[in-house]
Formats: sequence, structure tokens, C-alpha cells
Amino acid sequence: MDQEVGSLLERARKQNHRPRRRDDTTPHTKNLDWVTVETERVEIEDPREAGPVHVGYTFWRRLGFDEILAKVGFNQKTRTLSCAMVLNRLVCPRSEHAMPEWIRRTALDDILSVEFKTLTGTALYRNLDRLHPERERIESALCERERTLFNLDQTIYLYDLTSTYFEGQALANPKAKHGYSRDKRPDCKQVVVGLVVNRDGFPQAHEVFEGNRADRTTLTAMLDLLDTRVGLKAGQTVVVERGMAFDDNLAELKSRKLHYVVASRQSERDTWLAEFEDLCGFEEVLRLPSPRNPFQKKSQIKVKLKRREEGTYVLCISSERKEKDRAIREKQEARLQAALKKLEARVKQGRLVKPTKIGEAIGRLKERYPRVARYYEITPDTQTKECTWTVDQEKHHTAEQLDGSYLLKTDRTDLSAEDIWHIYSLLTRAEEAFRSMKSPLAERPIFHQLERRVETHIFLCVLAYHLLVAIEKTLRDKGVHTSWGTVRDLLKTHQVATIALPADRGAVLRIRKGTVPEPEHKKLYTLLDVPERLIRPKKIWTQSPSQIVTKKISTN
Repeated sequence: MDQEVGSLLERARKQNHRPRRRDDTTPHTKNLDWVTVETERVEIEDPREAGPVHVGYTFWRRLGFDEILAKVGFNQKTRTLSCAMVLNRLVCPRSEHAMPEWIRRTALDDILSVEFKTLTGTALYRNLDRLHPERERIESALCERERTLFNLDQTIYLYDLTSTYFEGQALANPKAKHGYSRDKRPDCKQVVVGLVVNRDGFPQAHEVFEGNRADRTTLTAMLDLLDTRVGLKAGQTVVVERGMAFDDNLAELKSRKLHYVVASRQSERDTWLAEFEDLCGFEEVLRLPSPRNPFQKKSQIKVKLKRREEGTYVLCISSERKEKDRAIREKQEARLQAALKKLEARVKQGRLVKPTKIGEAIGRLKERYPRVARYYEITPDTQTKECTWTVDQEKHHTAEQLDGSYLLKTDRTDLSAEDIWHIYSLLTRAEEAFRSMKSPLAERPIFHQLERRVETHIFLCVLAYHLLVAIEKTLRDKGVHTSWGTVRDLLKTHQVATIALPADRGAVLRIRKGTVPEPEHKKLYTLLDVPERLIRPKKIWTQSPSQIVTKKISTN
């Protein structure tokens, strides 16, 4: 039990044993230092989870969110609602309709000193609309604040894309379209989200594209946006996936005097088969286990550097990827052969007769299984009603040799093969950001139907990720590699509650304050430089059921 409550009960016990003076006619209820308490009726009331939102709000202030929102013209109410909505995304994501109830189940009203009893989902929807036109200014100011606060490196930018699907038809959103679904939901409309992070994982810029937008067509738009948000400088390096490794995109990066590191497309990789077969010159990359899992066994990576007039290439072979690649290729090959047998039966039974229709069916198979279909020769014969196929053994052998290999390309000449590989591997920071936004921050599925609200919903997830990565960065700088999910779960037991102390003559003294943090809470608060005290304690003295007087306790 809290020290203050224990001290108060001890005084009450002494008071019960102290003889009352004859002239002592003043009710004890008028003296807050000496109160007669019926200890058997002491109760704990209105407990609220506080630890996770306390940490989130501390970092909200540390990153200067309130000042940033004030500079774009938001009043105190809008700033408070925005804070509550971002903290909800960080701690326990809910829809705008369900969010008010979640807020009332936490200690947010105690921490923010705001009354949320009458808050409705409608007010939160309106707040989304207020945030929408100011997204660029907010994101730009936030990046500048984080750069100063954490002394972040701005020499490398990592750009990747993902898709996020909708529940519903999203008829009012022109960006909602069917496209390649990274969520394995091709049945749903989606939008494509582009995100740039720096090497520490802090978001620098994001954009929402149409759901059928091709990856390669987004780079110019994202570079323009990044230049507006953070200001691109000559000599910086942009890292992108092979989906954007086309000559026009590389030329665009060069025209802006930017360097690049990309994974080359499969067709370019195939031209290096002889080099991959010659194992001479490959060096093993030193890979340390993850600090979160010191017993982790890393896969073996071998790299070889080759310089050409058009750029520097790094040939990479991954032991883990080799097994995975082989399994994927063999699985696709088995599916292709099963599909070819069905096609053969359709032709033989006369259900597919016209050469054009047979050709279309073959084309669809090649499109569905491009990786393995390229070394299959499929020959239909309408005269004999046969459809046969053969395997080009030379191409098949080439495919086997390339299992687990990939090719990196850069225009930088000052880096070793291992350096280039490590820079490219930083793309996992962008992938990690997407995983965090989709899972713990619940970016998907999207239920909003209006374009502006969809974009602001994603923007809230990005803002929450700013808090998440700032928390994890603070721990990481102190040698602690604990995820936000673990921190959140550990702090759930730190609460704010009211201690009800029944006194004589029907009065009740209620003390509203945070519980004493447990040792694991104190350790996390120390590492994060977060104060242990959740709120300023309050005394609520009830003289009668109809009268409540509230007083703040002095903390001096």
C-alpha cells in the first residue's frame, strides 16, 4: 500500500486510542491531518491502467508534439484529442467509434487533467478532418525535432512500400483499387503506402498511393516529397528494393546527385551465373546474433565484389535463402506440372479446341508461374489433340545454381562488398516499420470510406510509430533491446486508483493517486527517463452524499 495511505491509517489508529478532551467539540472531519478511519471498510475504487499511456504521453511531450500542433494553429482541445488518438494507436488500437470507451477505461483523464466522460466518436472523426491538411507540416517539424533530440544520421534513406486493404467497397475513395496485395487479400480493395525511414528507423516521409500503383512509378513522387519534408542533399544514399531497380529510376537518383544501393532484378542476376558458380573470391559476412536473442543462429552470407563501368556489383549467396528459394521453386514447379496435366486433359477431351484459346491458356500459366515456366517448352497440337511439354535441362540447371543468390548494385565506389551488403540489409528497418504499423498499431484493415480519413488514419499510425521507435531507440542507446510490446505489457499493472477511507459521522475521504511502481516498473522508468509518479495526488473529502470538495495535495 502507498506510503501516504499507510501513514494516514497509522495516524487513525493512534487517534482511536487517544482520549477525547471534554472541550473537543470540533468534528474530526474538519481536520485533514487527523481522521478517524474505519479500517475494515477501506476500499480501492476506480482503478485505471496508467503505465503505458504514462510512457506514451511522456514521449509525446519529449518529441514536442504539443508545440508542433500549436504552431500549425491547433487549439488545446484539438491537441488533446490528437494526443489521445495517437496514444490509443500506440497502446491499444480501437476505431474512432470505440476509442472513447477505451480512453475512459485508462488513466488518460487523470494524466491529461481532462474530462472525457462526454467524448463521442463524432468528435474524433471531426478531429481526423482537422489533422488531414496539416500532415506535411507536422511530419516535417517532427523529423527536425527527432534529428536534434537523438542526433540522427541523415546520410542514408530507406524506401519501401506495402499495401493495406479495406473492409467494404470504399466507393468514396478513388485511391481504393484492386492490386498486388502484400496482405494476401486480393479480394479486397487496397491502397499502397510508401514510407521512407532513416538508418535508425525513424520515419522521414510517407505517402498513400492508389491500390494498383506499380512500385517503380512511385520513386520520383517520393523523392519530391522527401525533399519537401526533410531536404535532400547531394551525396546522400537511397536504398530501394528490386521492384524499383529500373534504369529510369537509377537515372532519376543520379540526376538529383544522390547515390543508390538496390537489389538488381532477376534478369540481370542471371547474367552473372558463371561468377556465382566460381566460389573463388567470395568472403563471408560477419553477422552477430540479435541482442534480443543471443542464442540465435544466423544464416551464412557470402559476398563477392565486382566493379564495372556502369556500377559496382555485389554477388550474394545466402545459405538460408538457398533452401527457401529451392523450396519455393520446387513448389511452383509441382503446381505448374499439375496445371499442365489439366490443360493436356482439356485439349485431349476436346474442351479446348481453338489455337488462340489454347495459346491464351498457356500464356496464363506462364504468367502465373514465371519463375519455372521459363525453362518449360509447351507445345500444343490441335490436329492430334495433344499438348506436350519438355524441360530445358540447361535452363533448369541454371535455375538450381541460382537458388539463394541475389545481386546488389550501387554507384558508390568507396565501399567494400560487406559494407554494401550491410547498407542494403538496413531495408529491414522499413519492413519492421510496416510490421509494427500493421500489427501492434493496427493500421489494417481500414474501415474508413473517405479518402481524407483513410490518409489521416494511416498518418495517425505513422505518428504512433514515431513514439514507438523513439521509445525503443532510447532503450537501445542504453544497451537494452526490449520491444515496445514488452514494455507495454510490463507497465499495464501500474495503475491510478482511488483509496476510499470511511471516517466517522458518515464522511468519506478519497485519495486519487498512482500506485507505488513495482521494481520492474521503476527499472523501465529509469531507463526511459520517465518520472515514476503518474499524477499529482488529489484528496476528495465527502462531507455528505451530496457535497464533494476537491483539493490538491501539496507536493513540496
